[in-house]
Amino acid sequence: MKIIERFLKYVSIHTTSDPDSSSHPSTERQKDLGNELVKEMNELKMKDVIMTKYGYVYGLIPRNTQKNVPTIGFIAHMDTSSDCSGKNIKVRQIPNYDGNDVILNKNKKIILSTKEFPFLKKEKGKTLIVTDGTTLLGADDKAGITEIMTMAEHLINHPEIEHGDIRIAFTPDEEIGEGTDFFDLDLFPCDFAYTVDGGEEGSIDYENFNAASCDVTINGINIHPGSAKNHMINSLLVGMEFNSLLPVHDIPENTEMYEGFNHLNGMNGNVEKCNMHYIIRNHDKEKFNKQKNDFKRAQEFINNKYHKNTCEIEIKDSYYNMYDIIKDHFEIVEIAIKATKSVGLEPIISPIRGGTDGAQLTYKGLLCPNLGTGGFNFHGPYECITLEGMEKCTKILLEIVNEVMNIK
Repeated sequence: MKIIERFLKYVSIHTTSDPDSSSHPSTERQKDLGNELVKEMNELKMKDVIMTKYGYVYGLIPRNTQKNVPTIGFIAHMDTSSDCSGKNIKVRQIPNYDGNDVILNKNKKIILSTKEFPFLKKEKGKTLIVTDGTTLLGADDKAGITEIMTMAEHLINHPEIEHGDIRIAFTPDEEIGEGTDFFDLDLFPCDFAYTVDGGEEGSIDYENFNAASCDVTINGINIHPGSAKNHMINSLLVGMEFNSLLPVHDIPENTEMYEGFNHLNGMNGNVEKCNMHYIIRNHDKEKFNKQKNDFKRAQEFINNKYHKNTCEIEIKDSYYNMYDIIKDHFEIVEIAIKATKSVGLEPIISPIRGGTDGAQLTYKGLLCPNLGTGGFNFHGPYECITLEGMEKCTKILLEIVNEVMNIK
C-alpha cells in the first residue's frame, strides 16, 4: 500500500479521545482504528497480533537473522486531540506546493498563512497535505502509525533485509495523558523503543519537562457586603493574592526552551470558595522541586495571614524528564542520530516543552526517546504535513533497524 493511501485511510477514521470520560479507552471509536490495524498486521503475517480490552494494539515482526541483536520497538498513538473536531476530515493534497498562502476554506475565510507559519516557505515543491480548515488533520499521530506500518510492510516484503525482533504498539488516549496507563510491557518485551509522535522530520526528542499539577482551594467567609468590615474573607481576592506570591515572570508567555513555568489554567468560584488549577513544568529536577515549594510557601503565608484552613493545596507529580535516565544509555539516541543523517537530514534536537508517552515508559523501565513524523500545527485546523516528510520519516525508521544490526 502506498504511504499516502495508508495515511488517508487512517485519518478517515474518527478517533478523538475524551478527557471527561472515565472509561478505558476513553472512546470506543479508537478501537475502530485498532481493529483496522489488527486486520492489516494479520494480513502482513505479523506475529503476536492482539488488541487488548483497553484498546492497545501489539504485534511482532519476527527476526530473520542469526545475529544476537537487541529487540527494538516502535510506538504511535491512535487518538486525536479533542481541542478540534476530528470527525469527517476533508483532506486536500497540494502537489508541488508553491510556498504561498493556502486558502483552506474560502467561504469561512480560513487561510494557512506563510506570515503566521513561516515554516511553509521551506516546504515549497513538496506535496502539502491540509484540511478544509474545519477540522484537524490527524497527522498527530496517524502519520506515526502510517510510517511504522509502512516500515513493517517494507521489511516483510523484503526478507533480504536482515533484522532482529521488532515490536510494534499502537496506543489509545495519549492526548489525554493516559496513553501508558494500561500499556502491558509483558506484551512488548523490548530492549528499547521509540515513540514516533512529533514534529518535523529529523526531530529527535529525549528531554522533556518534569511535570506536576497543583489544585488550590481558597476557603473564604461570605458576609453581607453591607456589614462585611473585619469579617468577610473574599476567596476570589485571596486567590489573586495567592497567585501574586508566585514568581511573576515564570509563566508560559515569558518562557522558552529550558525555562520552566507555573501556569494557572483554571479558576472559578465565589466569595465563599475559590478553586484554582495550576500546572508546574521544568526540565531541571532541582528547579522543579523549588517551584513546588513556592506553592507550599504561598499556602503558608496565606494561612498565617488569615486562618489555618484558608488555603488548601494538593500537588501531584505527573511525569518526569526522561533525560535523567536516557543520559546513561545515550547509545539509543546515537542510533537515531546516525539513522537521520543517513537519509540526508541534520537531526533537530531540542527540549520538549511538554510530555511524551516515551517519558512515562522510560520510567517504567522501557527506554523510549521520541522521533518526528513530519507534521506541523497539531491540534488545530491549520495542521498539515508533507508526503515527502512522511517518506523521510519512514526511511529513518528503516535506517534505525539497519543501525541496530550493526550493534556489537
